[in-house]
Amino acid sequence: MASSLRTLSRLSLKSVVPRHYVSTVSKVLPRCMSSMSDIKHDNLKVTKCSTPKDKPTDIGNIEFGAAFTDHMLTIQWSIHNGWENPEIKPYGNISLSPAAKVLHYAVEGFEGMKAYFDSSDGSIRLFRPMENVLRLQRTAERMCLPKFDGDEFLKCLMELVKVDKDWVPKEDSCSLYLRPTFIGTGPTLGVSEANEALLYCILSPVGPYFKTGSFKPVSLMADSRFVRSWHGGCGDSKAGGNYAPTLFAQAEARKRNCEQVLWLYGEDQQITEVGTMNLFIYLENENGEEELVTPPLDGLILPGITRMSMLDLARQW
Repeated sequence: MASSLRTLSRLSLKSVVPRHYVSTVSKVLPRCMSSMSDIKHDNLKVTKCSTPKDKPTDIGNIEFGAAFTDHMLTIQWSIHNGWENPEIKPYGNISLSPAAKVLHYAVEGFEGMKAYFDSSDGSIRLFRPMENVLRLQRTAERMCLPKFDGDEFLKCLMELVKVDKDWVPKEDSCSLYLRPTFIGTGPTLGVSEANEALLYCILSPVGPYFKTGSFKPVSLMADSRFVRSWHGGCGDSKAGGNYAPTLFAQAEARKRNCEQVLWLYGEDQQITEVGTMNLFIYLENENGEEELVTPPLDGLILPGITRMSMLDLARQW
């Protein structure tokens, strides 16, 4: 039986219709070429906390993202001074003006990446972290947030993980979750680009996201009344404004004893993605060929790092 791999121009809940599609991905953003300062790992300042917290002992059973490590990374930016020196400091609250752009217009983007303990040699490994940084850069461009040097930022992230390396779980199916976040902090109420911003990262030891575990099925609600994204929008950006409106549909899914929402689009109910993940379907087509299909990167879905990795591996079958 022949096998093939493709992305569909449309993946419908009613029918799977093969159609030629050339996916388009936003160009990788270049390093900031401004004459103002950019992020520099060599200027990183590290201030250790004096009273370390107790580490959780049963990570697999605590709420996802509810525990945090001892330190955080912060980097300030302003239109007048550019990027300030990065700093690793004790985890704590941040101070914002009540007029900060992020609070009124959701001028922000974020990422989710993981560090794992490798029991074979005791090392700590990050899963394709530069891809997350590149996606954060693309989100920042869409949110009109300032450019930054991704390589230098990643070096700072790696230093943060080194500082809190003892927080990386050693249990199976557990990891250290990194949450890089980029917010507009300028204190003006006009709908305009932020003239001040904060790029920061916090860490959280986590178990599986779903209570069912890492490798068990989750139930999905597909309801065409709810739409997550549309062509010409920012559904392919990892921005907070894409998530808050989905909470209502997620609550409806829970009422139906479903764990996540399978988002549909258009009158023909095209399958796009699930609330926390991209989607693949393994099927046999009308010619008896085995196919692995996934919705295309046409602006409706988030370009997932796991999605990209699945495609990279599947092409080698």
